[in-house]
Amino acid sequence: MASSRLIQYLDEHHIKYVSIRHSQAFTAAEVAMSAHVPARSFAKTIIIKVEDVPEMLVLPASRRILIHELREMLETEHVKLASEREIREMFPDCELGAMPPLGPIYGLKVHVTAGLAQEREITFNAGTHTETITMAYADFERLVHPAVIDMVTA
Repeated sequence: MASSRLIQYLDEHHIKYVSIRHSQAFTAAEVAMSAHVPARSFAKTIIIKVEDVPEMLVLPASRRILIHELREMLETEHVKLASEREIREMFPDCELGAMPPLGPIYGLKVHVTAGLAQEREITFNAGTHTETITMAYADFERLVHPAVIDMVTA
């Protein structure tokens, strides 16, 4: 079942969304395929620490992060991935690796890649490995106010 915190947040902000249950999948590419969503519009959420402060990085399922490029984009050498323990503590209502990219729910700043910001819709894990949420990117942008970065990805 989707994170109740997520659903409550979307409903409180009168966001139109579609929730889809799918077979269990763990990687973003597998989830996109299970949910019948193009990998370019499926958002995977990665938790990074910038100057030791946790933040979200949201990128398409079809892309991988290049940490040295991210350091250049954020203009600091102090960028690293958060540990599994840190992620579990920050997202107690989510399964590990299934965090939704709605940073304000968790008090986190969000960075989104420019390619994903150009999509009409965005789909993402709803806190579990068996459910996704699809919503208009414009609504996502209005809720999250992400910093858009033109990140070189592989």
